[in-house]
Amino acid sequence: MSAMFRSLAHRNYRIWFIGALVSNVGAWMQATAQNWVVLTELTDNDAFAVGITMALQFAPQLLLVPITGLIADRFDRRKILMVTQTALMLLGLALGLLLVFGHAELWHLYLFALALGLVNAIDNPARQTFVSDLVSNSDMSNAVALNSASFNTARMIGPAVAGFLIVLVGSGWVFIINAFTFLAVLCALAMLKSRQLKRTARAPRARGQFAAGFRYVAGRPDLVVVFVMVFLIGAFGMNFPIFSSTMAVEFGRGAGEYGLLSSILAIGSLTGALLAARRERARIRVVILACAFLGFATLTAALMPTYWTFAASTILIGLGAVTILTTANGYVQTTTAPELRGRVMALYMAILAGGTPIGAPIVGAVADGMGPRWALGLAAIAAVVAALIGLGWLVISRGMRLARHPEYAWRPVVRFADAPTAAIASVATQAVPVVPAVPVVPAVPVVRVVPVDRLELEPERELVPTVPNDQLVPADFSEQVALTSPIPLPKPPHREPAHATAQAPARPEYS
Repeated sequence: MSAMFRSLAHRNYRIWFIGALVSNVGAWMQATAQNWVVLTELTDNDAFAVGITMALQFAPQLLLVPITGLIADRFDRRKILMVTQTALMLLGLALGLLLVFGHAELWHLYLFALALGLVNAIDNPARQTFVSDLVSNSDMSNAVALNSASFNTARMIGPAVAGFLIVLVGSGWVFIINAFTFLAVLCALAMLKSRQLKRTARAPRARGQFAAGFRYVAGRPDLVVVFVMVFLIGAFGMNFPIFSSTMAVEFGRGAGEYGLLSSILAIGSLTGALLAARRERARIRVVILACAFLGFATLTAALMPTYWTFAASTILIGLGAVTILTTANGYVQTTTAPELRGRVMALYMAILAGGTPIGAPIVGAVADGMGPRWALGLAAIAAVVAALIGLGWLVISRGMRLARHPEYAWRPVVRFADAPTAAIASVATQAVPVVPAVPVVPAVPVVRVVPVDRLELEPERELVPTVPNDQLVPADFSEQVALTSPIPLPKPPHREPAHATAQAPARPEYS
């Protein structure tokens, strides 16, 4: 199997991947129908109402982050997903029936969005970290990228199908069909082999566990920078329902063309996810470059004169946005301590989705007051600011600079003041005492009398000194340095002959 799809070699992950793909198609159908109902059926093209709906849907993930992350770290994630996916199915079915029978009002949509946000606040950390239970550590980054590819494949299919169904049978049936797609992921969860699920360390029942994730991130400057960039992108650059719906109205298009915009955007999103799957691991510099690229893409989209040129430009938006999210997600998961992964991912998802309650109403208000093109311009500014923040961190903390290429004078190269190291999570370290070797008894007994006052006891020595965790700061990674730098190996100590002493010297252990 090719490196791009290596995670599919795991049976449990293959089953989960298929079930999640079907469910994701239904979820995108529902998201498309939800925003279209708010914009055109329950209001008179009120983009601000769409922003309020999105804010209600994503606010719980920000407010409940200490609780939801600890739930994912402490309890069986498979059982958590069974409960949350069932709840999401019932919510979609209930709203669909309200719409079909003509009883839905705007406050119903607001209440539905809030309930959806509450369930997703618990579901997202468990679903994101569930990948680590399905594949090996070496394939985790690839599995995260393939999850993103599944998500964006569904984005290509779901919105287009939703737009067609809205015109054909009405928006209510889209919610009902989505409810039945949850059966696929529920069946997938039931089919997983429990003995093949990887068991990770669970969070202990001790004081301070709610804040452990915050303390961990605060001690990781690289994660803080990633979270700041993701917040800006999530708050102002990821409001695709507002961009697509308002630009569709701007060009005088209907529900079918609106759904098509999301599908075209997903072409770039799927490309970005598959390119991320090809990479050996996630790197911060890729996130920074993708933020700059997203700024360029959204500015280009804002200047497009026709519907079809705007639709084509959304491919670039999808490519940049998914490269950011997939790489950032993979970096956070693969460099976080397993027992804290749920809480850190809950914080990551809260910052990503929790920025929406702040940014979506602002973007919606800008689209209403100044036009959708200005809303896209605001997204471009936020993406460029995110890229500059990441670049500033590389320059200040890592000492990044441009230097002349040793062979080609016209070609600059990037240098760092500190040597790049493997991006690994900070791990607790402690002193390892040296275990003395077993005394060697000579073949011929030799009796030696030594006065007690002449005995000298050697003090205990430590093989590995204690290193505070706050000094173990992960840095970005360079394959060239990590794979080609010579590493001096310690020479084994010289052992004295057995007859020279009654006890062999202590022998250090290397791991």
